[in-house]
Amino acid sequence: MSRFSRARREDAAEASARVEGTGRAATSRVVSARQEEAGDGTALRVDGATVRFGNGRPALDAVDLSVRAHEVVCVLGPSGSGKSTLLRVVAGLQPLDAGSVWLGGEDQRDVPVHRRGVGLMFQDHQLFPQRDVAGNVAFGLRMRRVPADARAARVAELLSLVGLADAAHRGVGSLSGGEQQRVALARALAPRPSLLMLDEPFGQLDRTLRERLVQELRELFTALGTTVLAVTHDQGEAFALADRVVIMRDGAIAQSGAPLEVWRRPADSFVARFLGFSNLVLARVTRGAAETAWGRLPLAEGHAVSPGEHTVLVRPAGVRLVGESGGLTCEVVARTFHGTHVSLRLRPRDAPEVEATCALHEAPERGDRVGVVFDAQDVVVLD
Repeated sequence: MSRFSRARREDAAEASARVEGTGRAATSRVVSARQEEAGDGTALRVDGATVRFGNGRPALDAVDLSVRAHEVVCVLGPSGSGKSTLLRVVAGLQPLDAGSVWLGGEDQRDVPVHRRGVGLMFQDHQLFPQRDVAGNVAFGLRMRRVPADARAARVAELLSLVGLADAAHRGVGSLSGGEQQRVALARALAPRPSLLMLDEPFGQLDRTLRERLVQELRELFTALGTTVLAVTHDQGEAFALADRVVIMRDGAIAQSGAPLEVWRRPADSFVARFLGFSNLVLARVTRGAAETAWGRLPLAEGHAVSPGEHTVLVRPAGVRLVGESGGLTCEVVARTFHGTHVSLRLRPRDAPEVEATCALHEAPERGDRVGVVFDAQDVVVLD
């Protein structure tokens, strides 16, 4: 294990212990006394959060973010974009060089980790191997001196919610990765945190299991009314789980919005490429159309944009194949089978390549020549 990985693991273990097992009765009184939301319904507010590391480059650059009570917000971004630093700032694990963090309407300046009333869940679970499942879930409650009968009832309730009602006395070492993740979630939820924070919660699980757990978590958070701030690198995960996604770049927020809104209208070329779109081309936009190297692309009615030079995105689903003479002539240079559809890479003459998707039974072979036309609904002029 590298020194960096070991240090991060130690930080995570320390964070879990400090949140779930420190402060005892005093912590319980502080957390229960604090309202879960400010008067305007805001559970978390970050104002101008700035963190600078040794090289002087800001890991966070005056970030503003608010999370409403009962909202699930997922933070996305490439490595080094600042998403994990933002999570650590909110938890109190990373001091700010400037700015502030507010939880439940209260400034968290000088408030230690264990008094913030937040729950933390890391991708490597941080379970206690010497305790059984029930002992892990009950740990934070025991440290807060919750009476035994109330503690047992809360543990039983949570294990039932996460689908492990019969696993209370199993050792955590006997659990699968998905089951360990459920135990870690139950432990984080046990003290009823005002804010649950997830750091790459599914990073060590296979895709099929991740997809199932994301769906289950979405239903669970909705049922419990949990306020969640999650960090993930997986876009599909975030879009399935979140009420709102926040995309970060170089320590700043590049775009924030509902998943469908961000998918339909990326803020700029960076966001579009991060979301996996490759059909980006420079264009001169006039009323109702965009002149590009691929020809004249139609724009949907009501697509309000100022005339002039812009970058235009065409979603692959909006690239339709026709006869070779019926549109922009392209050669099929690659095709990739995805189970439900086929992705095609098309090469026009003297123009950038185009990505298209189509049904398997409609997919041409590599080397074939086809015509391409563009659907106005999938042509987006980026701001």
